[in-house]
Amino acid sequence: MRMTGRPGRPVRTGRGGSQASAGELLELVRSGRATTRGALQQATGLSRATVGQRLDRLFRAGWLREGAGGPVDSPLGGRPSITLEFDDAHAVVLAADLDTRHARAAVLTLTGELLAEHSGVLAVEDGPDAVLGELGRWFGELLLRTGRDAREVCGVGLAVPGPVDSESGRVVQPPIMPGWDGYDIRGRLARAVTEHTGAPPVPVLVDNDANLMAYGEQRTGHPGCSAFVLVKVSTGIGAGVVVGGSIYRGIDGGAGDIGHIRVGADALCRCGSRGCLAAVASGGAVARRLAEAGVPAASGSDVRELLAAGHPQATALAREAGRRVGDVLATVVTLLNPGVLMVAGDLAGTPFLTGVRELLYQRALPRSTAHLDVVTSRLGERAGLVGAGALVVEYLYSPERVEERLAALGV
Repeated sequence: MRMTGRPGRPVRTGRGGSQASAGELLELVRSGRATTRGALQQATGLSRATVGQRLDRLFRAGWLREGAGGPVDSPLGGRPSITLEFDDAHAVVLAADLDTRHARAAVLTLTGELLAEHSGVLAVEDGPDAVLGELGRWFGELLLRTGRDAREVCGVGLAVPGPVDSESGRVVQPPIMPGWDGYDIRGRLARAVTEHTGAPPVPVLVDNDANLMAYGEQRTGHPGCSAFVLVKVSTGIGAGVVVGGSIYRGIDGGAGDIGHIRVGADALCRCGSRGCLAAVASGGAVARRLAEAGVPAASGSDVRELLAAGHPQATALAREAGRRVGDVLATVVTLLNPGVLMVAGDLAGTPFLTGVRELLYQRALPRSTAHLDVVTSRLGERAGLVGAGALVVEYLYSPERVEERLAALGV
């Protein structure tokens, strides 16, 4: 799957302001806004010589390549312009997505293609040291399968089922991640990657799983949607919001935590409060009600299997859970006015989605839903991996970071 570039921001030009940097030229090429030398001159106001100097640094770093000839720039004819392309083959990204009982890990190209993938049982309740160490081992095996050199790894992205302070990369009071609060995830995972792959230390970025699922889905399937909401309903419930092409996290990573909105019920939630949405409408809550009725189920993934088999009681409970979530989403939609509302996770099937639509369209004003598409995930279980990889790439190839990296490379 190939991701489109993020929406472009204004580029500093040479006309009356500071000149566009090599990093900003790379962003223009990556986003597709300017893919020839002539187009870069027009977009930035830089001279032909200056554009050439900036591009030479990017070529020497191995981040750009020349593609096929494009259309002739001049109306008088002449040779076709040589197009410029971001060279996604010069490095790879490692990405992992943790759920409460399972995890997925992958090696991705810089444009989001999965080169190798592994999934397996990995319980967050075993603690960060053991879990992150095991992820490092998985990454080592995946790199061997791809045949890529460890020195080609440029960064690691990790999705976790809890609120994350994006500045520190640490989870903050996570309701379903015992022992992880404030833990140095970046440092431990970086050490594990080096230990099991031999890769030099690389940046590690951590974010909430719903955020990264939303980021991956929006970039690959809905790049033109300026307000995008994804709701993940698995063992817990969380939402990811992408506005203007960027993840909206709030001031300390707590945005989108709709699973702990009070809905008037008396059920005890894992966070310690009563009446949370997650306590009555998550995959874990549905599993608990099924178990009480004598149906073997312990988690959202168990409920998913029962739904796939057409189990009537699971189907009825999933629809009821969807109605409860839809009632809350009516407020979310009224507040954010998104163009796309995506439902993902273990319960994201027809019964649950039917329940969501029943209450959402009943409770929200018609004005809020007139241009709203309510859909299910396109990337499925890979959404978090794709989003985690994209987060790393956008960080490493942002204009400011590009300048730092080029200076470090001596080009």
